[in-house]
Amino acid sequence: MKTRDKILLSSLELFNERGERNITTNHIAAHLAISPGNLYYHFRNKSDIIYEIFQEYEKLVDYYLDIPEDRLLTLDDLTFYLESVFDGLWSYRFFHRDLEYLLDSDTRLRQDYREFTNRCLAAINRIFGKLAEAGIIEPQPEDLRSAMSLNVWLVITNWMAFLKTAHASDEPASLTLTELKQGIYQVLTLELPYLTPDYREQVLALREKYRPTLPENPEQNGESSRAETGVSVGIG
Repeated sequence: MKTRDKILLSSLELFNERGERNITTNHIAAHLAISPGNLYYHFRNKSDIIYEIFQEYEKLVDYYLDIPEDRLLTLDDLTFYLESVFDGLWSYRFFHRDLEYLLDSDTRLRQDYREFTNRCLAAINRIFGKLAEAGIIEPQPEDLRSAMSLNVWLVITNWMAFLKTAHASDEPASLTLTELKQGIYQVLTLELPYLTPDYREQVLALREKYRPTLPENPEQNGESSRAETGVSVGIG
């Protein structure tokens, strides 16, 4: 593996494990047992490293959201999209943990993320359209489908922030992949009102696999039903 690729891979690992703000280029160089000068030969600063990592993340999500045009979608496709998107969130979790700060720190990143968001919203919109073609959800007018797509995007990109506040921990390592993927429960909850009768039970069974199991508040013992309502978005 080339030194440049090693720098990107090690940076991603360190950012995810310890938080991007806690890692300097000197930390990255030391982790790789190379000189800071060697690192600066490949990247001018940490912002350039972050920007290139984001470009790799963009490519990954674009690949995941490639939608077949020659056949109908299935529930397996829907599961793949959701699992893959949350796997991507996990692999690049540092980015969404400090999203506002990172976007404010780099105009290139801010512009690219805006375009990335628009592509993702368009892909989600198309997925809803294809799910309707397959008879999994009821057909919706364009304005409602766009609103549904935005709601799904908001849940996906903000689920990590919710977990951080729910766990009341600032430790990057406190989050687990299982907890992150429980956000799929919330996404599927948003789709429940639009499911066709033939698919409702199947989607409910799929959703149940991701039911959130967040830490209970000691003051709310015995009030699990109310707590569950607070976790689920829209429909319990």
